[in-house]
Amino acid sequence: MFERKSLPLPGGHRKVLLHSCCAPCSGEVMEAMVASEIDFTIFFYNPNIHPRKEYDLRKDENIRFAEKFGIPFVDADYDRDNWFARARGMENEPERGARCTMCFDMRFERTALYAHEHGFPVIPARLAFRAGRTCSRSTIAANARPLTIRNYRIGITTGARVVVRLA
Repeated sequence: MFERKSLPLPGGHRKVLLHSCCAPCSGEVMEAMVASEIDFTIFFYNPNIHPRKEYDLRKDENIRFAEKFGIPFVDADYDRDNWFARARGMENEPERGARCTMCFDMRFERTALYAHEHGFPVIPARLAFRAGRTCSRSTIAANARPLTIRNYRIGITTGARVVVRLA
């Protein structure tokens, strides 16, 4: 039988805001957080997902997962027009290029802002560490209080944990 190690949270915090693009992508982290009895909320903000049918499919799967485990779910604005405005001129950028960095930053900044405004001291950096992705330098220093970003990399690479402190 698989034994899951309890996930440590920095600074003794117990409240976490988890950005999720889709339940299959974030499911392992969600299950580990449930098993570790971490008080977390799923934050769904993904204006980059198109067409709308795909966006709704991913959102509905996140909601289903949240309801199954009794996890609070925040459905942020689809914000499609803002995403297209930011992506204008980057239509031919390759995967992992400037458009991907912009998209990551946009979603991570919105997640950090929501975390700051609603008292979440920890954000797992699930966005940054999907297979083949690297962490981008997000401009989230506008937060007036320290915010901890934790990378759990579960299911991708075991043992690697990164903590970044922002002021």
